[in-house]
Amino acid sequence: MVSTPQFLSFSIIGLMMAAFVWGRFRYDLVAAVALLAALAVGVVPLDRAFSGFSDDIVIIVGSALLVSAGVARSGIMEFLIERHLPRLNSVRGQVILLVALVAVLSAFVKNIGALAIMIPVAFQFARRSNVSPSTFLMPMAFASLLGGLMTQIGTSPNIVVSRMRAEITGTAFTMFDFTPVGLALTIAGTIFLGLFYWILPQRTRQDTSLHEALDIKNYVAEATVAENSTVVGKPLADLLKIGAGDVVITSILRSGGNRVTPFPDAVLRTGDVLLMEGDHQALDRLVAQGKLSIGRDRQRAGKNPAGSEVTAIEAIVGESSSLIGWSAQRLLLYDRFNVNLLAVSRKGERLDQRLGTITFRLGDVVLLQGSQTVLPDFLREFGLLPLAERPLLLGSARRGIVPLLILLAAMAATAVGMVPIPVAFFAAATMMVLFKVIPVREIYGSIDGPILVMLAALIPVSDSLRRTGATDLIASTLAEFGATLPGYGALALILVAAMAVTPFLNNAATVLVMAPIAAGFASSLGYKPEAFLMAVAIGAGCDFLTPIGHQCNTLVMGPGGYRFSDYPRLGLPLSVIVILVAVPALLAVWPLN
Repeated sequence: MVSTPQFLSFSIIGLMMAAFVWGRFRYDLVAAVALLAALAVGVVPLDRAFSGFSDDIVIIVGSALLVSAGVARSGIMEFLIERHLPRLNSVRGQVILLVALVAVLSAFVKNIGALAIMIPVAFQFARRSNVSPSTFLMPMAFASLLGGLMTQIGTSPNIVVSRMRAEITGTAFTMFDFTPVGLALTIAGTIFLGLFYWILPQRTRQDTSLHEALDIKNYVAEATVAENSTVVGKPLADLLKIGAGDVVITSILRSGGNRVTPFPDAVLRTGDVLLMEGDHQALDRLVAQGKLSIGRDRQRAGKNPAGSEVTAIEAIVGESSSLIGWSAQRLLLYDRFNVNLLAVSRKGERLDQRLGTITFRLGDVVLLQGSQTVLPDFLREFGLLPLAERPLLLGSARRGIVPLLILLAAMAATAVGMVPIPVAFFAAATMMVLFKVIPVREIYGSIDGPILVMLAALIPVSDSLRRTGATDLIASTLAEFGATLPGYGALALILVAAMAVTPFLNNAATVLVMAPIAAGFASSLGYKPEAFLMAVAIGAGCDFLTPIGHQCNTLVMGPGGYRFSDYPRLGLPLSVIVILVAVPALLAVWPLN
């Protein structure tokens, strides 16, 4: 008999899921309304209303987003891809590579760490292949869940179910007891994701439409080949490979005023000045990986006010701007105003002269660099109209391998059990800021507030199933129905039930709720408990239907621009494959009798 609180809990969650799938309202608003409704009818106590904001999952996801942004900003992953996989241009090949790498990493480190370290690579592949990052991110998230099934330490459900087996039978699962079935599932899942990734629609972040409208492709910039540049003594073609066709070198200026025609076989020398044209991301990639120098005055940090952060901003030369008719060289832009000109864009015209000698005209778009205390006054004084703020890395200082070392240290600390995952990732996120990998102004833009609000609001709503006894009701119904099934059917029932429950509890809580049910269920039918406990761990670790059942799914929702309904589109057939592969594999490895 369903009690009134149980009915209300089921109803609120059902309506919330329907609203998510409908997609008419943003997911954080839907979650907030669901929380208010649960509070109004009493299934969530008032003193538990905001318990989700202190939950470990919110800390893990927010910290992982910041850490991933730091790794992406460093450019280290782009460098590795260009060096070791310069010719991998097939989208299917890129998907298979990313899925396989994430799965293997997830077997030995926490899956959210493995996913975080590979997200920048996905964005690099997306730029190279001119597709949306959404093509890669969800398959990677699903691969991280599958890979975590292969070892005891790969995911929390495996650790919890191992402890539960020790309590029930006196013997815990060992490190590689999970490998035979987990490996079979990972191989099957990788094949499916590599063949059918196209089921996903191409998505873009909901907050990028304005940035895309402002996407400027023809910035003209100037860089110098420094002594430590990676392209000294090499042909220009080697440098152009880094730009992947998105940057054109319009001229090479050599000492003595000689202008060298930029043929691909032209050998670059120290001190060569390169005039370049392309979008700001491609120019940044070229400068960072080629170790070129932008502006000889840029490093004179002594002129920047103490504690002031250097930033870059795009602005338009307006009708009343006093820059019109002047060049940066004539204005002594840096010496007088402490502002660097990094690039200029002029509609319908290719600029082939030195950056400092370009005479500004009405409508020119300029990319300026300076301290945050100086730029606003400069823009007002010279009548420049700033474009919408967006992250611009051209000319920014990089911390190279530091962010990658920070992430690896956090993953190692969790792998050996030194600190819990939330503490490790929170510390890693803090280190990213302390070491200036992420500028202070970009911190809160990197952690994706709507995702965190959605998670925090949903946690107490989902927990209402347990508080009202709805999970016990589910368990008793399973026991009654399962008694009529053959062994393989009973095992499949437990697996499907764990998959169904985990979106509304976190995966470790799903094991704690379902493992005793599964063990008792097996005992009542005269079966050994191991296969049923393994089925619970697999089901709890395989939430492919929602973005809320596992933090890896949540982590990619914002960067991929996914809708709630996108998850079952790819996840439902994958879930069916997991069931079809897992049940016979479990029966073969862990016989029921």
